Amino acid sequence: MITQNKNIILQILSLIFLTFSSLHADILTQYRLYGIENLKQQMDHELTDEKYWNKYLENIDTRFGYLESYKNILFCDKAKATLSLYIKNKENHYAPVKEYSAFTGKFKGDKAKEGDSKTPDGVYTITKKLDKVDPFYGPMAFVTSYPNSYDKYRGKGGHGIWIHGLPTSQERDSFTKGCIAISNKNIERLNKDININQTLLIINEAKNNTQVSKEKLSNVLSQLYAWRYAWIYNDLDNYLHFYSSEFKRFDGMNIQKFKRYKQRVFAKKGEKTILFTKLNVIPYPGTENTYKITFFETYKANNFSYLGDKILIVKLENSQMKIITEK
Repeated sequence: MITQNKNIILQILSLIFLTFSSLHADILTQYRLYGIENLKQQMDHELTDEKYWNKYLENIDTRFGYLESYKNILFCDKAKATLSLYIKNKENHYAPVKEYSAFTGKFKGDKAKEGDSKTPDGVYTITKKLDKVDPFYGPMAFVTSYPNSYDKYRGKGGHGIWIHGLPTSQERDSFTKGCIAISNKNIERLNKDININQTLLIINEAKNNTQVSKEKLSNVLSQLYAWRYAWIYNDLDNYLHFYSSEFKRFDGMNIQKFKRYKQRVFAKKGEKTILFTKLNVIPYPGTENTYKITFFETYKANNFSYLGDKILIVKLENSQMKIITEK
């Protein structure tokens, strides 16, 4: 593990050396005097600085948040009854490709329970495509991840929210029981245009309610890495400071039990490797100062390792990031 850490750090250093010649000598001096581990900690700390993220985000398209994993964005504007497709172009900007007329739930507002005939507000992925469906749903359907971890945290009910087509041989109402329905021609075109594994679905009452400034994204990203810093360097108090008193883990563990659990984990000390890749920070529709954060986590310690997806729902309380649920 130590060899792997050194290889990763040396790769990062080589990029820094090529880009910042004035910094080159200082980094070499730090390495000469204090070794690679000291330099690694300094670099981990630099990632907690908003100035770094402000600079990093300058030329990145953040209209839907900070996104590393998604090439396609589907945005359902319930107020306009539309489903819009955006595809990342060669300049890494999300270019509008098509706006489809769409049917959504019979009643306005966010879905709360089974049978309320409302389309949920939220951030979802497409879990699979169904090629064989009842003719009422047209030629195919895309299954969404509703209810997601935040929906479950809030006790929202219901299931089976799809993007689907229209009946092939019968009339239907101009609304759904909660799904998003577009014409059969359009859903067949959509099927050709997207990779479901790289598609993010955002549903909201109005498009402009999901936009957020780069400054707020920088604030969230810097605090995410401050949480990671406390985690890596075994600072339990600062680590727990990022958790809300209303925190509840996906399995129902409350904040008191979670603290006791983390106290036992942190007591083991030892060197850790924690990397975040495929990172996404998405403003959550229908809320204020709430974000869905997802990433692929690489965690390695002396007696435990984990490679897998992580989901955090965080709120900014007086500009302080608080984690309210995680999975």
